[in-house]
Parts: sequence; C-alpha cells; structure tokens
Amino acid sequence: VQLQASGGGLVQAGGSLRLSCAASSSIGIIRMGWYRQAPGKQRDLVATMISNSGSTGYADSVEGRFTISRDYAKNTVDLQMNNLKPEDTAVYYCTAATTWGSNYWGQGTQVTVSS
Repeated sequence: VQLQASGGGLVQAGGSLRLSCAASSSIGIIRMGWYRQAPGKQRDLVATMISNSGSTGYADSVEGRFTISRDYAKNTVDLQMNNLKPEDTAVYYCTAATTWGSNYWGQGTQVTVSS
C-alpha cells in the first residue's frame, strides 16, 4: 500500500487546512489515520478511523477542532483542521494498518501555523 499525502502549508492561527491522503489500494486496510511530529518531539497520533465501523478517535489536543473522514470510493482519508494553533505546527503523516499486520506511512506534509 502506497500513501500520498497532500494539503499542508502555512496558515495563521485560527485558520483552517485540509489534508488528504490517497491510498494506492484499499484491500486489507482496517484502519487509517494521521500522526504528527514536531521538531525534536516524538511522532504522536492525531486522529484515526476504523474502516468497517467508521469509529473515530482523536488526540485530546485536537478534539473538537480536527475531523477525520474517509472516501471509500476514492481510497482517501482526509483531516480537516480548524482553529489551528501554533502548537499544531508539525509534519503530518498519514498511516494505514492492514489485516496482515503491516503499517504503512505516507511521506509527510508540513503544516506551519503562525501566531
């Protein structure tokens, strides 16, 4: 499974961005999500969605501001980010987990929020 992320950029605090991640195949994908990594920090989970149920989960820091969604016809997972804060600045990675136990990662897209 190959993942291609897009949609990052520079935005002022309070603004919005939408990230999108296209998967080369949906076969075997049981969960998709987004992680982020700020300079000097570990990679942390931002949001996740279970494929068969549509159940979602969010980090406390983004709950109520970010929304994850899937387009199963297009094999994409999007992350709508509203009311962005400078602390949301990071490289964002999409990820997919499969039935055969592998985790795949996209190349990362930079999100920078200015104060």
